[in-house]
Amino acid sequence: MMLDASKRAMRRPPASVLRDLLRGEAGGGLVLMIAAAVALIVANSPLAPSYFGLLKTYIGGLSVLHWINDALMALFFLLVGLEIKREFLDGHLATWPRRVLPLIAAAGGMIAPAMIYVALNAGTPDTLRGWAIPTATDIAFALGVLALLGSRVPVSLKIFLTALAIIDDLGAVAIIAAFYTADLSLTWLSLAGLTLAALAGLNRAGVERLVPYLALGAVLWFVVLQSGVHATLAGVALALAIPLRRSPGRPDDTQSPLHILEHALHPWVAFLIVPVFGFANAGVSLAGMSWAAAFAPVTLGIAAGLFVGKQIGIFLTTWAAVRLKLADCPAGASMAQVYGVALLCGIGFTMSLFIGLLAFPTSAALQDEVKVGVLIGSVLSGAVGALVLLLAPGERAASGTMTSHAATRP
Repeated sequence: MMLDASKRAMRRPPASVLRDLLRGEAGGGLVLMIAAAVALIVANSPLAPSYFGLLKTYIGGLSVLHWINDALMALFFLLVGLEIKREFLDGHLATWPRRVLPLIAAAGGMIAPAMIYVALNAGTPDTLRGWAIPTATDIAFALGVLALLGSRVPVSLKIFLTALAIIDDLGAVAIIAAFYTADLSLTWLSLAGLTLAALAGLNRAGVERLVPYLALGAVLWFVVLQSGVHATLAGVALALAIPLRRSPGRPDDTQSPLHILEHALHPWVAFLIVPVFGFANAGVSLAGMSWAAAFAPVTLGIAAGLFVGKQIGIFLTTWAAVRLKLADCPAGASMAQVYGVALLCGIGFTMSLFIGLLAFPTSAALQDEVKVGVLIGSVLSGAVGALVLLLAPGERAASGTMTSHAATRP
């Protein structure tokens, strides 16, 4: 009987990608928190010279840090691209009514932090390049905090946060492509264009085997690396070419090439690649760092952008959209709980650090200020957001009339 049960479990189709995302991202977020904490400890311990020396070691023409940030993170961006494509074509963002609230919230959550950063750095033109750093949300960290709160948070809010962060990621990808590119090489860009055309041709021809796509994806990564466009964007471009087979009434067609690749990549990205990135980039030596560094325009702009800008931008736009009846509030959630989630969106760890490295590639001092600002803003957002969600009443507790009406229904 136990063998039969085991066989049935093996034949059982995988859980939906969204449920996997909510569970896996949350677990990955906890691992990322640990990796970031360990990086800070190591960077301020006797192991610091070995830590920084290892990251600067060159292998095959790139330093270890560059292999992590340019190669491993390309797989992270491939997963991001797959999630964006699936959600917009076959998921919780597939229809306009589902897109309205997270789209409005994401727009507010990107504009307000950027404005705060610019306001605090207006007097230092050299640092204005970092305006996009506080615009990003780290979905793994944010969902990790939600996981710690358990059933106190309605599932609808987790879905809202996931959708918002996916749109946020799309905005971050667009910002990186538009504003953070080096000198461009037309020759290598032409080769990248030809590779993209070949990928599109595979898709149009109905090829569903993943091997040809992945082989061309490796070529695309190399030519994009040489072109001046950041190599990680090759991952997003490859994702858009991976076929998504949609079946009426079956949004989670687990045999679709996109779903197969997404499920295969997710545990590696959540539990290895992103934590390795966090460990390699969160380490900042506090030795010799004065309090003045904590109040530098870059540090303040990022910390205030994440902690203040995110909550203002997301909560006010969400509240306005619900009040104007442009969208419905997440089911079963009170506006106090929405505010708590808006605070959690100020956790900008992975993507914020990544954009910071692109904004100030040659200045170690500014990179340290970026790390301090991201850490301060993210820790404040996570701690205060968790506290608000612990104390916030749910929809029914916030509305006595709703409870009484529910009790009298037949």
